[in-house]
Amino acid sequence: MGNLRFIAAVAGALAPLAFAPAASAEPVPAPPYVDHVEWAKWGDLSSLRVYPTAAGRDASLVATVNTEVAAWQEVLALSPDADMPGMYAQFICHWQLAELGHPGKTSWNLEPWRPEVDDDTLVATRCNPGGTEEPF
Repeated sequence: MGNLRFIAAVAGALAPLAFAPAASAEPVPAPPYVDHVEWAKWGDLSSLRVYPTAAGRDASLVATVNTEVAAWQEVLALSPDADMPGMYAQFICHWQLAELGHPGKTSWNLEPWRPEVDDDTLVATRCNPGGTEEPF
């Protein structure tokens, strides 16, 4: 439950940003940001597991729009079929919040079956709208 309170606090603080982080004075680690991706099944549902590199985790904490886009392009290079409605928004949500709310999570899981929602709903659902988070 502590993570939920933290995420709620982060959501309140980030709301004015509308998912457009400001440039940071900290240096941004160099790519690659994504080590690998793999499609997995969770029951009958598909999930794309995105495994960030250490540089990706660090870069997400000092994120700029350029690093977000570069990281997403790495995902698409590894799995072009990830370019589906809602997947980019889930990725950006994980990119901006995962290391703050759940540092070191093995993978950032993106699901094409999740509904497209606004940024506030994405944050409120911990980047997992329309259902629970996968147990892995």
